[in-house]
Amino acid sequence: MLIAVVGPCASGKSTLVEGLKARGYDVHEVNQEHSYVPTMWQRFTKPDLLIYLDVSQEVASERRSSEADAAWWDALNERLEHALEHADLTIETDDLTPEEVLRTALSFLEHQEEGQP
Repeated sequence: MLIAVVGPCASGKSTLVEGLKARGYDVHEVNQEHSYVPTMWQRFTKPDLLIYLDVSQEVASERRSSEADAAWWDALNERLEHALEHADLTIETDDLTPEEVLRTALSFLEHQEEGQP
């Protein structure tokens, strides 16, 4: 099962991918937020499952200092809209530790492997 992870900058994509790979999952980070092609996550990865990590602009700015303004953040989220609409799992990471995000994803994936919704 091929898994793709998408989300805004500083949402925790790299950390989640690393954690899932360490547990044997075939998972790839898709830098969709940098592409103006709405379906890039489908075209390049063709995943069986799509995990979307969400983060607010405020928390993203705390995690990674940036000079990005609200207009830039809005454009980024617009580029991610298609992926968000098609995500099999969306995790809002603002109030979660990286371990909690990983646990949430693992729980979801275990249910998928068992054939449960």
